[in-house]
Amino acid sequence: MDNRALIRAFRLTAQLLELHDENPFKIRAYDGTVTALEQLEFPVAEIDRPGLPDRTGLSKTQAAKVAELLDTGTFKELQELLDKTPPGVVEMLGIKGIGPKKVRALWRDAGLESPDQLREAAEAGRVATLKGFGAKTQESILAALAFTDQSAGKLLFSQAEALANDLVARLRQVPGVAEAAATGDIRRALEIVETVEILVAAPDPAPIHALLNAAPGLRADVRRSGPWVWAGSAVEGGVGIVVRVVAPQDFVNQLFLTTGTEAHLGAALPGATPPAPRTLRQWAKREVFASEEVLYEKAGLQYVVPELREGLGEIELAAERKIPQLLQDSDLRGSLHNHSTYSDGNHSLRQMATFLRDGGYEYLGICDHSQAAHYANGLGPERVRQQHREIDELNAELAPFRIFKGIEADILGDGSLDYDAELRHSFDFIVASIHSNLKMDERRATDRLLAAIANPHCTMLGHPTGRLLLRRAGYPIDFKAVIDACAQHQVIIEINANPWRLDLDWRWVRYALDQGVQLSINPDAHHTDGYADMRYGVLAGRKGMLTKEVTFNARSVDEVAAYFAARKVR
Repeated sequence: MDNRALIRAFRLTAQLLELHDENPFKIRAYDGTVTALEQLEFPVAEIDRPGLPDRTGLSKTQAAKVAELLDTGTFKELQELLDKTPPGVVEMLGIKGIGPKKVRALWRDAGLESPDQLREAAEAGRVATLKGFGAKTQESILAALAFTDQSAGKLLFSQAEALANDLVARLRQVPGVAEAAATGDIRRALEIVETVEILVAAPDPAPIHALLNAAPGLRADVRRSGPWVWAGSAVEGGVGIVVRVVAPQDFVNQLFLTTGTEAHLGAALPGATPPAPRTLRQWAKREVFASEEVLYEKAGLQYVVPELREGLGEIELAAERKIPQLLQDSDLRGSLHNHSTYSDGNHSLRQMATFLRDGGYEYLGICDHSQAAHYANGLGPERVRQQHREIDELNAELAPFRIFKGIEADILGDGSLDYDAELRHSFDFIVASIHSNLKMDERRATDRLLAAIANPHCTMLGHPTGRLLLRRAGYPIDFKAVIDACAQHQVIIEINANPWRLDLDWRWVRYALDQGVQLSINPDAHHTDGYADMRYGVLAGRKGMLTKEVTFNARSVDEVAAYFAARKVR
């Protein structure tokens, strides 16, 4: 059991205690355990059980529960709470926008014991009549239920990639397997994956079926399976899994055919005349290829990397040899938009800086939350000045590595930025983001963003739609108007690389580039581990044909410093 599973279990315990109206002090103890576990940098499961209190900082009582959870999959108090709570009510705790107190009212007062019953009651208008709810809450519940339904059986790219990598590693150990690789949505780095697809090169599929049928956490679907195809799903989350076995000599062709979308594979090749194949699919079925590069070359095209194989004009560009050299992880020279313990981060400013420096980067942009974000321990003016003094001291010590003085300034309801103009001017740069009053129509959300973008202190626009993939839909915006405004006011747009966000969506990257807007791959890191998320942002950028030249944090520390200084003078 990994740390995330431990955190989920203790968070659920706190929710169940609140659901049953238990002692608030006990609830806070479990919330504290969650916080303590979130801050750990090592796998708790690897610690000897007697050493848990010292290594984790937990009390002996809570550490004993962690040990019990690790050894048995549950612990006494959690199991007792689950035993007296209908399973459907536990599911209701996962509905976005309604906390344990409201779930208790729906259960105890209205007799609703499952999401389906809740949906039926809300659609009939009965939820709005309950004390403490009303029509708006009822509407929000229906929207949350619909979003939950849409998200069922899907995984974030990061989750699907981890599952696929684990399966590929195990499949490669099967005798006779020459190669195995993830394909489909995962190979194209889609932000949400509906089916984990894997291709295996082997002369005999029987050992592969045997491994998958015996694998813990997988459920076979006999009706969808066949001699050369194993189909099933993951027990946790229910995402579909398809493993295809092909002869080793067919592996390259089949990897190609299972990677691209129908639009990519079936697109007419410019200038193709009979008897030459007119589509890439026809080329792949014509002969056996040693590599995908050779396949594209024979078809008269520049090689198209898997991330671009969406059927969105890349064939035409490849025919003209106009696909640029795309951004790579190694091109990034610094990380902007990161948080520390000054606000809601898990590591100190020094830890965030030295970890990044030791990873070979040149600079850190620290962007703790501004004062309006009280829920995230946002910085008041005096704490801003305190942080700036510490940054000056660290910069003197860590040079040539540099920390830039940034802030994630809340975009307030009227589109203004948090803090007064004088304090805003003290920052090297400002990432402007919306965190509150997210229930907006397109016009209101767009106007709010446009006002912030026009502010001369706005350097960069943070997570433009506020979405949380599979958790919360973003507020609707007029993308063209927002991107055009960023071009006009020379505001950088971030691709928030947190795998739950990936916002700006890759589908709008090419439009932003066409308008001359610079993009920045920002991890929004609250922990040193968060820097690794930049690779997801790079993949998203690549899907939109992002290059090193227009990626802001691919610039050197001196170039970034000069840019920030010029904007401040202006």
